[in-house]
Amino acid sequence: MSVMTEDRTEDRVREEAGPERAIRMGESPRNVREALRKSLWIGIWLLFLSSPVHDLVSGRHTPLGTVAGGVGLAAFVGVYLAVVFRHLGRPVGRTVDQRYVGALIAGLGVLALVLCLTLGPHWTGLFVYVSVSCGAALSLRTAYWTIPLTGAVMVLTTLHLGGGDVWQLLLLVVLIGFAMTGVQQLVRTTVDLRKARATVAQLAANEERLRLARDLHDLLGHSLSLITLKSELAGRMLPDHPDKAAQQVADIEQVSRQALVDVREAVTGYRRPRLHAELAGAQVALTAADVVADVPAEPDLHGVTEESESALAWALREAMTNVVRHSGATRCAVGLVRRQTLDGPFLELCVEDNGSGGTAGVAKGPGNGLTGLAERLDKVGGQLEAGRARRGFRLTARVPLASRADVGSPA
Repeated sequence: MSVMTEDRTEDRVREEAGPERAIRMGESPRNVREALRKSLWIGIWLLFLSSPVHDLVSGRHTPLGTVAGGVGLAAFVGVYLAVVFRHLGRPVGRTVDQRYVGALIAGLGVLALVLCLTLGPHWTGLFVYVSVSCGAALSLRTAYWTIPLTGAVMVLTTLHLGGGDVWQLLLLVVLIGFAMTGVQQLVRTTVDLRKARATVAQLAANEERLRLARDLHDLLGHSLSLITLKSELAGRMLPDHPDKAAQQVADIEQVSRQALVDVREAVTGYRRPRLHAELAGAQVALTAADVVADVPAEPDLHGVTEESESALAWALREAMTNVVRHSGATRCAVGLVRRQTLDGPFLELCVEDNGSGGTAGVAKGPGNGLTGLAERLDKVGGQLEAGRARRGFRLTARVPLASRADVGSPA
């Protein structure tokens, strides 16, 4: 059941993330098509290499210089693509990774400097790619000083070679480098958001499992206790009073069917128990257990939200299960009253018996039932108290009222 819940949650997250054919930012390509798309997006920026390429094919250099320039340009482009393709938006965590990426970018800078000094000012545009690599692959703290450093080296190299438009090229190097830091942060933020969404989906699945565990415990604990009790009564009545035993068996069948309906509703998430129905069920359960019951007939729920009423209904069901199964009580009183406290108006449910079976369990620590009740009441701003009373055991559950106008009148 929990596996199905997780599957539904993951499917919902996957649908919200977009089509499966979309490229996920910050992740490695999942197939050849995605690799080609990413390569195309990165390869568009190679248009800035038009000046070095034109210089190579212009015939200004010797054949050996042209070949060496082509090999150097190919090596430069290969290292640049490897850096940007593999490390754009990925956090560089380990020291080994930082040194590896830093060594690649330093190699790009040295190669760009050598090509400029040997082949002329037409190659100064290579420093743009060095700046892009700094902004795309290095950490922000490192990129903030390596990008200006790249621009400074480019300016000195251009002035040394006597090239023109040095300040325009400096502006391009710095602006594109820092723009890539923004792209890097965008990609990394997207990756973090994707991880956070996956975490939220996992937490939602865990919360759903917890809800099912609480509901099934409360539902089956109460119903199975009542079935066990009525089965014992039917067994004692069977030899001498078959008609009464038949009535108990009919009640067992009815309780079993209702338990099945309740479980189905709890699994689908639509079950919301009503307090008046639980009060009537408490009267039946206590009477069947030969416990003198004092249970209010119709509760006054004016100003009580549905969530608060549901929490009180679960508290009453758990209390009745404990009274019938563990307390050994002969009397049980259920009270429902409005109270004004320092925290505001509350509707208080109090279940008190004269038995002793429940106190042993509390002495050892709260069980699953009381823990679940505390969680339910906490979600609606309520409170739970359970412990020894003067003549037995008392459980008190409080939920806040929606208004102050109804405080003071007993339910």
